[in-house]
This record gives sequence, structure tokens and C-alpha cells, in this order.
Amino acid sequence: MWTVPKPKYRPGSCGEGEIAVNIGGVRVVLYGEVLNRYPDSRLAELLDCSTQNHEGISSLCDDFDPGSNEFYFDRDPDAFKCIIDVYYFNEIHIKPGICPICFIKEMEFWKIDQAVLDECCKSYLSEKEDELTEIANKVKVILEDLEPDRCVTCTQRCQRFLWRLMEKPGSSRPARVIAIASFLSVLVSAVVMCVGTIPELQVADAEGKLVEHPILEAIETACMSWFTAEYLLRLASSPHKLHFVLSFMNVVDFMSIVPFYVVLSLTYFGTSSMMELTNVQQAVQALRIMRIARIFKLARHSAGLQTLTFALKRSLKELGLLLMYMGVGIFVFSALAYTMEQSHPETLFRSIPQSFWWAIITMTTVGYGDIYPKTTLGKCNAAVSFLCGVIAIALPIHPIINNFVVYYNKQKVLETAAKHEVELMELKSGRDVRRKSRD
Repeated sequence: MWTVPKPKYRPGSCGEGEIAVNIGGVRVVLYGEVLNRYPDSRLAELLDCSTQNHEGISSLCDDFDPGSNEFYFDRDPDAFKCIIDVYYFNEIHIKPGICPICFIKEMEFWKIDQAVLDECCKSYLSEKEDELTEIANKVKVILEDLEPDRCVTCTQRCQRFLWRLMEKPGSSRPARVIAIASFLSVLVSAVVMCVGTIPELQVADAEGKLVEHPILEAIETACMSWFTAEYLLRLASSPHKLHFVLSFMNVVDFMSIVPFYVVLSLTYFGTSSMMELTNVQQAVQALRIMRIARIFKLARHSAGLQTLTFALKRSLKELGLLLMYMGVGIFVFSALAYTMEQSHPETLFRSIPQSFWWAIITMTTVGYGDIYPKTTLGKCNAAVSFLCGVIAIALPIHPIINNFVVYYNKQKVLETAAKHEVELMELKSGRDVRRKSRD
């Protein structure tokens, strides 16, 4: 409800205690009693300023027409319509289509404090400020790749060159070739690990046990040599070695390399009596299985996998809800299944913990068939648990997918904006150079 007269957007003379402003071609007549609610604002100062004080008027507006007693401002009229809401409602909402960063500048011009922004607009503004920070960081990285080497010593120049070669695929053609070679090495290593488990491609050792084919082992050794050299070169050229070592992806790289050398030392450098120990042999097999960690190295070369990781991070709340729904359902339906199946002489539900497995495979719609109800009530319970499982899984899926799409599109926009910002900086620097040459 409007408790005071609305501002007038039509032509006409303004009466006593009123002020006429022209914002980007839109004429607005405002009431003095409304403007005085915020006496420190620009409009309130303009109301108190005498029309004879031309110097004071010129400091507050862009132009003044004494004939119509109208003040002119070369500002955004759409943003101004949001600004004047503070005089009537004591809060401001940023309308859709208005850049929040530009709107903050409008608020600073009209001398309105940001505290009057509504909470929804503050969160929206904070999100946009974070995006600008990300763009600035991306621009900084691009400029670092484009700027010439300014290192003092030869060692620093070599370190910077090696860092670009190993970490910046877009900096040069050799760097792109190395990135592609690293990507292919990960794929080849994964394929070799899978093919090496095929019995037809294995050979028997001296004890008659099947082991990997020597050719596959040679390929595996070559891939591991590449991974080791790549990791050591990246570590040696890193400007911040502690941050490099503690980075998640670099930890994955390290964990995918170490098992190879541990198995190598246990196999070729251990004593024969030591290798006969069952625990040592099991440790070797476990370390060989850890080779699957290499597939995660693809995330360092794939923007899609990185986006998926960040999207899952942003969806921890939804994933937590999914686990909670499933946990409650598994406990309830497994207990019911155990109770209902006790009357059957050939029941497969021996205990509630054993029934957990049945509830998991039923609610996730897998249904291996190794354990199933045989009574009528048990079958009804299974049908209800199946339906509840489908609903519990489907509910959080949409927010998770939406987070992935939003984050992926946001990253594409940020990358485009960063490149556009760099192009604008290059154009501006080119104009400055031409201007200086003309002078």
C-alpha cells in the first residue's frame, strides 16, 4: 500500500515542496516529504539546494533548466525506478535484467546505503561478485601465459618454461602435444590393466601361476615411466611446491604411481622366503588393484569431469538427503521383511542385518534374486519397498542435475567473459600505443 502520493511520470509543472528530475529522458516529479526520509541522499540534497546556487546544483546533477525548474541526470531510468522504492518501502529490489554490479554503482551515485537491499538481492549480488572474482582470476592466468618472461636468472626462466609446458596446454603447441600424450598414456594404462586380466593373454611363470604377458608388462612400465617423469617435472617446476604436493589431483597422481614401485620392490628386490608369506602376496595383489586410481588422472585433462566433481560438491545436501531416505527405508523394510518371513519354514531372511542386503538391492531396483520373500505379506512389503526406493532416488536427482547444468554453463560463460576481457584489454592497449605514437 502506498501511504504517500506516488511519483508522477507525466509532464507537468511541479508544485511547492516537489522536485522534477529527468533521468535518461524519463521525467519524474517527486515529493519533498518523501525524499526527506533519507536526508543524506542526493535527491534530498538537491531538494534543499537553492535554485540560485548554480555551483551546488552542478555538483549534484548533470544539467539544470531554470525555465522548467527541472534537473537532468544521465543515468539509467530503469535502475532509478528501483532506487526510488527505498523512499516508499525502505528497501530496494533489483529488477530482472539489471546488472547488479552496475546497480550498486547507481546506488553509490544516488547516495543510498547498500544495507537497504533486500536479502534476496544481497545474495544475488554476492554471487555476481564471486563471478567477477573468478573472471579476474581467469584473466590473470591468461595474462600470465601471454606476458613475456621477466625472470632474472636462467634457472627461473627454465622453471617457468617447464611449468607452462607441463601445466598450460594452451600456451604452446608442444604443451598441447604433451597434454595429449599424457591423456593417451592414462587410457593405454587403463586398457592394459584390463586386458592383462584375460586368462587367454596371460602366461605361466616358473611355479605354474598365470601372470601378465611380458609385452603388457613392458607397456605398463613405459606408461609408469611417463607418469613418474611427468610428476617429477611438474613438481620441480612448480612455483609453490607445498601447495602442489597437497593438491587433490596431485595426491591422486602420486597414489597412482607409488603402488607400481612398491610392487616392483616386493617382487624383484625381496627375498624368496619373504615372497612366500601369504600377507606379502596379498599386499602385492592389493597394490596392483590400486592401479585403478590412474583413471582419475583423466580429471586433470577433462573439464567435464572437473565440472562433475564440483557439481557433486555443490550437491552434498541433496546427496545427504538421498542417503538419509535410503538409510531409513533400508532399516524399516529389512526389519519388516525379517518379521514377516519368520513364519515360512524355508525363509531366506536369517537376521535383520542380513536383510539389509535384500533391502538395498530391492530399493535400488537391482534385485539379484539371491534372497527374496516367500510369504504374501513379505511380497507386499517388497512391492512397497521397491516403490519407495524409486521415489527416494528420484526426488534428489533433479537438483543434482540442475546443479551440474548451472555450474557447467556458468563455467562456459566465465571463460568466454575472461577471454572477452583480455581482448578488450588488448584493444585498449593498442589504442593507447597509437595515441602515443600520434602525439
